[in-house]
Amino acid sequence: SLTMPLKRVVMTVADEISPLAAAVGAANTLVFSPAGSKRADNTDVAGMVSALREAGLSRLDQAVILGAGGTAQAALAAVRELGHQSPVVLVRNLARTGELRETAERLGMRPTISDGLFTEPLPAADLVISTLPGGAADPLSATRWNPGTMVLDVVYAPWPTAFAGSALAVGCPVVSGLTVLLYQAVAQVELMTGHPGPVEAMRTALVAAVAARQG
Repeated sequence: SLTMPLKRVVMTVADEISPLAAAVGAANTLVFSPAGSKRADNTDVAGMVSALREAGLSRLDQAVILGAGGTAQAALAAVRELGHQSPVVLVRNLARTGELRETAERLGMRPTISDGLFTEPLPAADLVISTLPGGAADPLSATRWNPGTMVLDVVYAPWPTAFAGSALAVGCPVVSGLTVLLYQAVAQVELMTGHPGPVEAMRTALVAAVAARQG
């Protein structure tokens, strides 16, 4: 189980790369076969998709993604898995969107990428995914939310963030990064063992671990 910067390094040492990991441009899982070969895979996408479906997302006509980093690349793939090809991506600096654009091209997607992250109101959407680090989305807390918009904030500690809290306050369904973390690990267990991950046992252990870390 790998995190940055190993998500990109692993692509150079794996004997085989899953089509999804190749499209996203990053892998978070390296599975060793009995014969010793190494396969790189990506469960971040599955984590997002499962977390959103658990929260009740069943239809997606318009999505907005905030950020342009590696998590935003996984978010692009998750949006595609949910049946949407043309999300709006809001970033701070268009010059730093090269890898995001390459991922979109590999996925066959047509996102609209704008540098209006903090200068324009968020567009109307069924789903807003913030891939920004902790605190970075705070300036968007003044957003006038539609209660029908689902919000995924990949941050999970401390929770709720100011951004997520502003959406919760008006009744939006809000998904935390903790649920994404859970479901990407569930998918990893299946890749590593060939058996379904014990979701509720893993959820209990994860919540306890986060609580202990926060004291």
